[in-house]
Amino acid sequence: VTRTLTDEELLICDATDAPNGIGGIMGGASSEISDTTTDVAVEMAWFLPMPIAKSSRRLGLRSEASARFEKGCDPEILELAQARFIELLGDAVGSVAPGMLDVRGELPERAPVRVRTARVNAVLGTSLTRAEMAALCDPIGFAATETGDDLEVHIPSWRYDSATEIDVIEEIARHHGYDRIAPVVPPSVRFGALSPYQADRRTVRDVLVGLGLSEAMPMPFLAPEDLQSCALDPADALTLTNPLIAEESVLRPSLLPGLLQTVAYNESHRVRGAALFEIGHVFGRPKGEPTPLPDEREHLGIAVAGREAPAAVELWEALAEALGVHDRSLQAGAVASLHPTRTAKIVVAGEQVGVLGEVDPAVCEAMEVRERVAWIEVDLGRLLALPHGEATYRPVSRYPSSDLDLAFETPESMAAGELAAVVRGAAGERCVAFELFDTYRGSGVAEGTRSLAFRLRLQAADHTLTDAEVATVRDVCVAAAGAAGARLRG
Repeated sequence: VTRTLTDEELLICDATDAPNGIGGIMGGASSEISDTTTDVAVEMAWFLPMPIAKSSRRLGLRSEASARFEKGCDPEILELAQARFIELLGDAVGSVAPGMLDVRGELPERAPVRVRTARVNAVLGTSLTRAEMAALCDPIGFAATETGDDLEVHIPSWRYDSATEIDVIEEIARHHGYDRIAPVVPPSVRFGALSPYQADRRTVRDVLVGLGLSEAMPMPFLAPEDLQSCALDPADALTLTNPLIAEESVLRPSLLPGLLQTVAYNESHRVRGAALFEIGHVFGRPKGEPTPLPDEREHLGIAVAGREAPAAVELWEALAEALGVHDRSLQAGAVASLHPTRTAKIVVAGEQVGVLGEVDPAVCEAMEVRERVAWIEVDLGRLLALPHGEATYRPVSRYPSSDLDLAFETPESMAAGELAAVVRGAAGERCVAFELFDTYRGSGVAEGTRSLAFRLRLQAADHTLTDAEVATVRDVCVAAAGAAGARLRG
């Protein structure tokens, strides 16, 4: 076969420079042994792996020799290999000529490898000591000497496949035993993450969508007349010097006007009962030095058309439970834009963070909204800065519960939430559910007072409550309400 060679092929030649074979790959016909052969020259050679691999691929000539040489052989056992070859020939030869020629080129340098103890344990997830690592290397010929906190490992010549620190780490792992290394799934690569505030804001969106609300995104620009329609003072709003639309010249101080406009738009298209929420920024006047910038805050606004104030309370309670807001209460109070007697301030950890209730009918009429609208607006940044997120879990009781209804006559000046907190606290841990289910004014109730009826669900985790235990809880609740100024109705 005629083969075209390049200057990168290595040839074995005779004294006249005539090629006898391709080094490390295949011998030529002139060097074959035949029936007339009387003398044989035995050659033992070592070749660099990569040139052999490249030449074999380039020539399309794959042989046993090329397969061995390209993987790397031991350059220091040539004499031993030659002696063993002659020994195997045995009586098949007449005699062996004395002497040997040894010609050496540039053999690869096998410098010791620095193996860091900390690096080995970091890669393998082990806690091996330096001495233990050296003991694992010694039986396989990897001579290790201690150097400071690390090891210097001399890799034997017959392990041409090992040359770096990670190769030695692999040998240490293999002899230590893979079954003795605890499996650990490496973490996936992550670029960036949500901040705690962003994660909470995402939770707010998920909860509200799960409750059946749709997110709206009104523009933050309003007309001064919109603020007047919502009983808000235009003088408190920031005026834009270059508004996109001349009529919308102020920045919103509340989310209420934009969401009411959205409700009105839905009504005009025969979509009643729109349940909407928005997470957006509101703008107030600068609070002075050190910054002259507007007081910009992120608020949450919820508008549910066709519902009354109790619906707002239900939504707030569901959201607060999802966020883990425990120290919360509702306090009655007048708020601009909302119904004077169906409004409450949201207080968390003693700090007011928002309002809820029902939009004032006059405001609804001015905004061309014909339905009642339950409303919640919360300063989201302030709320999420307060303690939250700690959920307390307890097992579900397998025993039946008992309901206890208590109606108290209270002065009009006493807030329902104040009395509810007293009764709920007196009931203790056995009260698993609590609600105000009725408010009554009229016959049978003294002038200037009203009746508040609460339903308590009592349940024990380890047994069925007896009548005596339920009666005890009832007496404690009645006594606590009496001390607060309420009287049990007969």
